[in-house]
Amino acid sequence: MSTPKTGPLAGCKIVEFDAIGPVPLAGMILADLGADVIRIGRPGTEGKYGPGDKILQRGRHRIALDLKDPAQRDQALDLIANADALLEGTRPGVMERLGLGPDDCFARNPKLAYGRMTGWGQEGPLSQSAGHDIDYIAITGALGAMGRKGEPPSPPLNLVGDYGGGTMFLALGVLAAILSAKSTGQGQVVDTAMTDGASVLMSMFYAFHGIGMWTEEREANLLDGGTPFYRCYETKDGKYMAVGALEPQFYAVLLEKLEIDPADFPQHDRSNWPNMVQRFTESFASRTRDEWAEHFEGSDACVAPVLSIAEAPSHRHNAARQTFAEHDGAMQPMPAPRFSETPAAIGETRDLTVEEALALWS
Repeated sequence: MSTPKTGPLAGCKIVEFDAIGPVPLAGMILADLGADVIRIGRPGTEGKYGPGDKILQRGRHRIALDLKDPAQRDQALDLIANADALLEGTRPGVMERLGLGPDDCFARNPKLAYGRMTGWGQEGPLSQSAGHDIDYIAITGALGAMGRKGEPPSPPLNLVGDYGGGTMFLALGVLAAILSAKSTGQGQVVDTAMTDGASVLMSMFYAFHGIGMWTEEREANLLDGGTPFYRCYETKDGKYMAVGALEPQFYAVLLEKLEIDPADFPQHDRSNWPNMVQRFTESFASRTRDEWAEHFEGSDACVAPVLSIAEAPSHRHNAARQTFAEHDGAMQPMPAPRFSETPAAIGETRDLTVEEALALWS
């Protein structure tokens, strides 16, 4: 059998149903933190990995069940009977039609944290509509605030909807429901919608907008590239440096490192910002990215090199903290956050038979 897991969630048992988007990442994070996760996939997936699965399905036990078969559905319920939580990412109503909805599962396990992940939520006018990250963040105000002025909004990968508004709220909600069940003896449904989570992530910007500190025009605000001291600049070799010198003391260091007289560019003189942008652009274009990175490293100018996915693992700070490492033949991010007494670690990924999985939790 596999080595017992470590981490703050050691002993926590979670059933994860095959899904795309936020659910696999939530399962990965919970498994990294020590939870014993059994992932139920479709028949024919045994021993197989799709693109990204080597990372996103790490640290799990994997089994295959045909959930439309009543006998195999009952085997899933046998696992759920011994679980602390369940993760699923189907459209509303699908799990109920399979006989695996909340009522079916609570009948076997009243303390279950039933984690549901959708884009639009379990109810509402769009709940049965298809969608993706870009659609979910479009109606929250998030997407409309991103990108260049006068151009279409820029999708922020799928970090804001799928992973920020989805995965993180699903994991938080499920853990909160587990804690609640331990004190009350009562399980509950965790209805996680990417539209809800992404809206919560926008809280500060709604606060700013409400007091007139945020306009609807892109590249006209503090954190959207509208300020010369919070944006990226191209370097001599066609790469980029990220500048985030928001506070006056950091802005002062930025000017010092760029050898610019502070008297020429008072930080919040908006009328002079176009000239400031031009000066910063010319300065950064005079050296390569790596030359600037060395020049700024260790200072309080809040300047960093913009690295590619291929480059990031080799950055000396990431290397020193072992933020990335090769595991199972793939370079991948290591577990986070870090715990002083119960360190998280990547567990073994194993394909089990249903009988082995049931025996594991018996």
